[in-house]
Amino acid sequence: MHQPIAVTIDEVKKIAKLANLPLQNNEEELFAKQFSDTIAVVNELNEIDTSGIPATYQVNGLSNISRDDVVDPKYTLSQEEATSQADQKHEGFFVVKRVIDAQ
Repeated sequence: MHQPIAVTIDEVKKIAKLANLPLQNNEEELFAKQFSDTIAVVNELNEIDTSGIPATYQVNGLSNISRDDVVDPKYTLSQEEATSQADQKHEGFFVVKRVIDAQ
């Protein structure tokens, strides 16, 4: 049996920062408990003996289904049509605000 793992509020803050998710103070304790509960369930599942069970990677019997990659002109726009309503464009491309800061 695994030792219970308790996720700390500091660890929740770190995870939230890495995921770029703002948290309210009242959510930190809630998420710490939920993370700890999730880890406990995973640890329980890890204790199940599955040595006699074959690996399952696909359960619906389908094999890879694909089609030819054919462009249908009825469903495409020219670059000019696609950018015609853009607030800002440059040399045929959309201009948008940078969303990722260099660190």
